[in-house]
Amino acid sequence: MSHDSGSSAGAGVESLSLDLLAHALAGVGDPRDRKSCRLASRAFARAEAASRRAARVLRREALPRALRAFPALSSLDLSACAGLDDASLAAALPVPGPGAGAADPPPGQLLLTVRRVLLARASGVGWRGLEALVAACPRLEAVDLSHCVAAGDREMAALAAAAGLRELVMDKCLGVTDVGLAKVAVGCPGLQRLSVKWCREISDIGIELLAKKCPQLRSVDISYLKVTNESLRSLSTLEKLEDIAMVSCLFIDDDGLQMLSMCNSLQAIGSTCKNLVEIGLSKCNGVTDDGIVSLVAHCCDLRTIDVTCCHLLTNDALAAIAENCRKIECLRLESCPFISEKGLEQIATLCSHLKEIDLTDCRINDAALQHLASCSELLILKLGLCSSISDGGLVYISSNCGKLVELDLYRCSAITDDGLAAVASGCKKIRMLNLCYCTQITDAGLKHVSALEELTNLELRCLVRITGIGITSIAIGCASLIELDLKRCYSVDDASLWALSRYSQNLRQLTISYCQVTGLGLCHLLGSLRCLQDVKMVHLSWVSIEGFEMALRAACGRLKKLKLLGGLRSVLSTELLQMLQACGCRVRWVDKPLVYKG
Repeated sequence: MSHDSGSSAGAGVESLSLDLLAHALAGVGDPRDRKSCRLASRAFARAEAASRRAARVLRREALPRALRAFPALSSLDLSACAGLDDASLAAALPVPGPGAGAADPPPGQLLLTVRRVLLARASGVGWRGLEALVAACPRLEAVDLSHCVAAGDREMAALAAAAGLRELVMDKCLGVTDVGLAKVAVGCPGLQRLSVKWCREISDIGIELLAKKCPQLRSVDISYLKVTNESLRSLSTLEKLEDIAMVSCLFIDDDGLQMLSMCNSLQAIGSTCKNLVEIGLSKCNGVTDDGIVSLVAHCCDLRTIDVTCCHLLTNDALAAIAENCRKIECLRLESCPFISEKGLEQIATLCSHLKEIDLTDCRINDAALQHLASCSELLILKLGLCSSISDGGLVYISSNCGKLVELDLYRCSAITDDGLAAVASGCKKIRMLNLCYCTQITDAGLKHVSALEELTNLELRCLVRITGIGITSIAIGCASLIELDLKRCYSVDDASLWALSRYSQNLRQLTISYCQVTGLGLCHLLGSLRCLQDVKMVHLSWVSIEGFEMALRAACGRLKKLKLLGGLRSVLSTELLQMLQACGCRVRWVDKPLVYKG
């Protein structure tokens, strides 16, 4: 009878439509549970294949099969596809027939639904591959070519054929010049988001043409370009501009900011930049209080202001921001040495919507945190290198900032276990916590941290007082942990690895360089953690060559990134290195002397 019931249930699932099954699968959040559904029923497997919208391909051999298996794909990630080049990309893509278009795709042309393609760091893909991609994907709207350092004007010409392109990221495409940018601007007039960060051959001329040809632009990143205030003059004509980033644009100063703000004040005759909600001025050394005052006086709807490393700013700039930008949500003030608790008091008093503030390397104290504690909506707080912060400041924050999800205490050397106790009791939603170089933290402090059940990222670098006892507490209490940094935690040993192996099954990224672990512990760890993809293990002095060999073989099919001492390159077996490469694992070999710190 039991067998008949099982057969009836199976038949019932098989009789349901793919739409109903896909709707049921949509309610299954855990990927492991979805996999169980697929394995339990072919109907579920077909439903997911038919409804799947995104895929990340790790090997070029699997690309044609993935495109056939998932006909409804709208997002395709090839950024980690090992060995991908023009030939393999073109061979995997369908070839549109004569007259084929986006509205009437030929039968079997599965890739025609793809709208977003990620090719970051796919250095083997050039203009031929991009031409094939654009031809096969007439609905293409977004392309990411960041860190394709060999990409140049010819690649941009290939992309320019994608007339429907809305988003383009080409950070560090070092060969792109004004000519390539012009081709994109002319061919893709509907472009809304563009990042040309580190494309150092682009000048004011290219930005001027971009602004003329792409009036729909909402977001532009021109960071690290050698552009001047003239580029801001050009961009200020974009009526829909919401977000502009210009990190380390050394030739932009207060005059450029005034161009943006003055354009915004001419509302009566069709003002421009009126939609500006985000501006990034990081490392723009020429920006002063006067520039910020002029900007915020007219751009009152700003939600994000990044003035990282604008060393000339003082509390006057904060006062202007607080007075004019009451809706500010994100304020990045890293390395602004002249701001103090006085300026932050005004921010905390007038900006009740503040969700993120970065005070890294600012000369602030517990009094500043007492003011910021009134910002009950705060989600992200970065206090790295603020050596005057103590447990008392954390008590203030934990008393009223219960929504906090990220806390950075990098090198806050005055923080002790008591401060962590306050954080764990008042900020239970924290997911990311940086305690690197907080050298007074002990196992007792980690016991408090283990109460943060939602913690996913934990950095404990150079906490020389913690041992396997503290790591075991973290492993047991923080079951959602994804990333863990234990570099230079010299008392971390095999006991820590055994605890992680048993309790931290979601761990994807782990740093254990300089830890006192053995080959046995390492082998057990890498063999047990099925989600682990990225491991940094430099100067593991107690692990033999055989230990490395066995451990890497135990995880060979899963690892995607490795960081190893360069000396191992010549002693590990050629077979193992070839296996790692074939599985798409990128190995970074480093030559660092064995130096103990802390």
